[in-house]
Amino acid sequence: MPRGLWTTTVGSFPKPPRLEKVRQQAARGEATPEALHAMEREETVKLIQRQDEIGLDILVDGELYRGDMTTYFAERTPGFAISKPVRSYGNRYYRKPVAVGPIRRKEPWTVAWWKFAQEQTKKPIKGMLTGPYTMMDWSFNEHYPSRAAMTMDLAAAVNEEALALQEAGATHIQIDEPAISVRPDELSLAVKAFARATEGLKAKTITHICYGDFHVIYPALLDLPVDQIDLELANSRYDLLDRFREHRFTKEIGYGVLDVHSHRIETKEEIKEGILRGLEVLKPEQIYVDPDCGLKTRTPDEAFAKLEAMVAAVREVREEKGITG
Repeated sequence: MPRGLWTTTVGSFPKPPRLEKVRQQAARGEATPEALHAMEREETVKLIQRQDEIGLDILVDGELYRGDMTTYFAERTPGFAISKPVRSYGNRYYRKPVAVGPIRRKEPWTVAWWKFAQEQTKKPIKGMLTGPYTMMDWSFNEHYPSRAAMTMDLAAAVNEEALALQEAGATHIQIDEPAISVRPDELSLAVKAFARATEGLKAKTITHICYGDFHVIYPALLDLPVDQIDLELANSRYDLLDRFREHRFTKEIGYGVLDVHSHRIETKEEIKEGILRGLEVLKPEQIYVDPDCGLKTRTPDEAFAKLEAMVAAVREVREEKGITG
């Protein structure tokens, strides 16, 4: 029997309301950092247990301790300052990193959290990092002479953390690069930086890229030195499969089947249909089934209901096609 169609998620989960309340209190000085950390640990344990119960094959810590995928790392890295709130889209604001000096990793960013999460389950927990190109692109630069120089310093820092995660026991390391999909003219820089960031890694390497013009950067996207590329398929109605027919997808794929921008819970049948369409052009051993992107914008109930439908669909496809996990 062929193996494949493993189930996982991209990374982030919605923060439970009780955790959000304590985070807001801590920001106002009404709760201690210790109280916030204890709540983050408690909710992370619950989240991992829930993923186990749903039946996912590869788990994540949920990133409940992170406020933002770039600022979290910048706050822990010499060479960065943090801006005042900047409007991103709609009424969403966040504080952007600002490069004000040489960027260097001086202490672990995520290793302690990964160890804590992995202690809660026998299933693999992915190490989760933001990639050097995205960190550069989503930051202000007040120090480096070029975007490339800043990116390569970030790549060296990410590599140190990735190696530390591997040393701690991580067998899956995901380095997210969503910015790659919107700047095709700098794809060669992103590839060079990713090669530096993954240098020396023996763990399975993954990158998540979403909601960009993949028709422009594919098949050059396959030049990324990574084992698995995680892509959104559901939101774009699986139109990337037509490109894969024209030029074979040669790596493992994180195959997004849940639209994380919709409150609607996908039915098991429509998820099955999406998976079966993928099996027409991809081998089962290439496919890791997951949501299109992180689930943090959904409510906890929506996120778990979507994942339950996804796992049920995968189980039926496996049985019908004689695929083992």
